[in-house]
Amino acid sequence: MDQSAEKDKDVTKKDDKVKEKEKKKSVENSGYYINRPKFGNNGPSKLKQQFSQGLTLLLVVIVCLLIYFALLRLERISNVIYLVLGILKPIIYGFAIAYLLNPIVKKVDEYLIPHINKHFPNSKKAAQISRGTGIFVAVVLLISIITALCNMMLPELYKSIWNMVSTVPSQLNTAVDQITKMMSKDTTTGQLFTNVLMQATDFIQNWMKTDLLEQVNVVMSNLTVGVINVVKELFNGIIGIIISVYVLWGKEVFSQQAKKIVYAIFKPNSANMILHLTIKSNEIFGGFIIGKIIDSVIIGILCFIGLSILKMPYALLVSVIVGVTNVIPFFGPYIGAIPSAILITLSNPIKGLYFLIFILILQQIDGNIIGPKIIGNSTGLSAFWVVFSILLGGGLFGIPGMILGVPTFAVLSYIVTMLINHNLEKKNLPIEASCYDELSYVDTDGTYVHSDRNEFKKYKGE
Repeated sequence: MDQSAEKDKDVTKKDDKVKEKEKKKSVENSGYYINRPKFGNNGPSKLKQQFSQGLTLLLVVIVCLLIYFALLRLERISNVIYLVLGILKPIIYGFAIAYLLNPIVKKVDEYLIPHINKHFPNSKKAAQISRGTGIFVAVVLLISIITALCNMMLPELYKSIWNMVSTVPSQLNTAVDQITKMMSKDTTTGQLFTNVLMQATDFIQNWMKTDLLEQVNVVMSNLTVGVINVVKELFNGIIGIIISVYVLWGKEVFSQQAKKIVYAIFKPNSANMILHLTIKSNEIFGGFIIGKIIDSVIIGILCFIGLSILKMPYALLVSVIVGVTNVIPFFGPYIGAIPSAILITLSNPIKGLYFLIFILILQQIDGNIIGPKIIGNSTGLSAFWVVFSILLGGGLFGIPGMILGVPTFAVLSYIVTMLINHNLEKKNLPIEASCYDELSYVDTDGTYVHSDRNEFKKYKGE
């Protein structure tokens, strides 16, 4: 009797469990469209299992066809891309300005938030107050720098252009007269020079009578288009400053949303790798660009002080040119020095020579003392790869490519180095490049061997 009673109890317990499971399923099914459905409960479908290889092949064929048709219509696609980039210019400017102003905002947050929490411990808006103050300080500083540069540059630029217009023709005439006197002797060289000068004079007169008017019309139309483009860029810059305020205010929200999307699309390992590369890219770009801007400001100030002491003409204009072009790595100092030297030489040839000597000394100080202290080895590239990235970036994208080519190549170099080191670690091989010298090799069984010089000589039969 006891055994039958226990069996009946077990049966009733099983029936109760089955009923509870059915109730849970009914509750879950009733809230299926209210609550978010779970993904992947049923596993991969039979259709995917049977046709996965065919679908993969079909996708490869579709991608190849899309690439083929894209290459056929490359010009139209590029026009569409340029049109979209032109429309999005204010947003691009806004993100660029926000990226440059972000260090100032971060410094203000690091300073203000502890002080606000210390004096007002019950305040719940310390972060908002600090963020608003930081954005205000950064924007005011940016506008002040732009206004100061315009106030310094525009009057000096007008004065320099006026002096060039008034003095350069007379200087050229004087130079031509002196050359004519030197070559006026009855010699073969003098006669040849006279004939060339007469032909050049006839060519210039004919050009002024026939083509000059058309060229003036072209220049005036281009000047009008240029003025319109400058106004558009100024308008885009103003909108970009406004957008940068919103970006700086909600940068944490943008970061969280981007991180959420990355984890939603990619697998955890891939997502973590993408986030790691994003952080590393930010370190490389931020350290290089912001450091280069600070370095260029210092060089511009030192150049102005030196030119003022040497009493060079166009000191402020030349200093601004040298400082701005110094943002371009390696070639920037020469790009700024050549037109500046020509400008000073037209006014005073001796001072033009002094200017070249001064610029060489200044760039040596910058390259060996100031630059390494501010920028350091933020890119990790050797001199050869720096020149390579500047030439490649400049050839593809012009001045922006010359500026951004170095940090971009540094990021690519970091990725390639990381992949190479990963493969070497999988093979239990050293990752240091110094381990692969002339005396080192990897045996056929995959063992790394670093021979000493005596064994190497024996191997060579020396």
